[in-house]
This record gives sequence, C-alpha cells and structure tokens, in this order.
Amino acid sequence: MASAVLGGPAATTYAENTGVLAVTRVYDPAVLRIAAGFAMLFGLSPKLAAVFQSLPAGVLGGVSILIFGMIASVGIRTLSEARIDFAHSRNLIVVSLILVLGLGGAKIPVAFGDVRLELHGMALAALVGILANVLLPASLDREELDAHPAEDVRP
Repeated sequence: MASAVLGGPAATTYAENTGVLAVTRVYDPAVLRIAAGFAMLFGLSPKLAAVFQSLPAGVLGGVSILIFGMIASVGIRTLSEARIDFAHSRNLIVVSLILVLGLGGAKIPVAFGDVRLELHGMALAALVGILANVLLPASLDREELDAHPAEDVRP
C-alpha cells in the first residue's frame, strides 16, 4: 500500500497477472477492475484467508507451476509472433539469459555505499537482457566473425 500511496507501482509481481490473463483470455479492463475490487474485499476476510491457508501445499504448488509455465509460454509466444529469428546465435543468447535468470531464481547483491540491494527475478533478467542486447554484436555468425577478426590489442 505504501508504494501506491507514494505514487509507485503496486508491490506485486505482474507476471502472475500475465499468466492469469493468458489462461482466461479475459483482457477487458472493466472486468479486471471488478476482479481487483473483489480481491481487495476478499483480502479483508479472515475466514477466506483461512480457506486458502487450508489448501494443501501440493495444490498451491501445482497452481504455481501452471501460472509460471503460462508466463514463460506467453513470453515465448510473444517472441514467436514478433518473428524473432532464433537461427541467429545472438538472439538465442539474449533470450536464454533472460529465461534462465528470470525463472531460475538467480540473485546478485548490489551495494552503493551503505545501501545494499539485491537484484533477482524479472528485474535481474530484464537488466541482463538489455545489457546483452546492447553489448553483443549484431551478428554472431561464425563466418562473419572470422571474416572480421577483432584487432589485436595486446601491449
């Protein structure tokens, strides 16, 4: 709630929402607002919270696997619809980095003086994906790299 009060984004992961939208195929903003209202009302009900807490861990785990699998599938479908050419090694490397870091649970601690942060999940995946996209050469085809070798810069 503090994030919303201060004008920031909601303190939730949007990836789950993407998975639910993909499963239900309901994208109407009015329906989403109604669902958000119900979610807020349900959040005020201790009895409903007790019902959810009584669900077996296996059921919640199965739902989590489905939702996060849908998130990955939606991402792959988006790349496919954008006609990303995976015959190019560069594209494979960028997408592989994003998938492994975003779904694999990698964490990188970052410190700025006394401020200590931790990059993980989609934030880490997005940052590494952007850096890889900017830093990797436009073509990683072996023939092109052999035709234009990097200059020898040894001292």
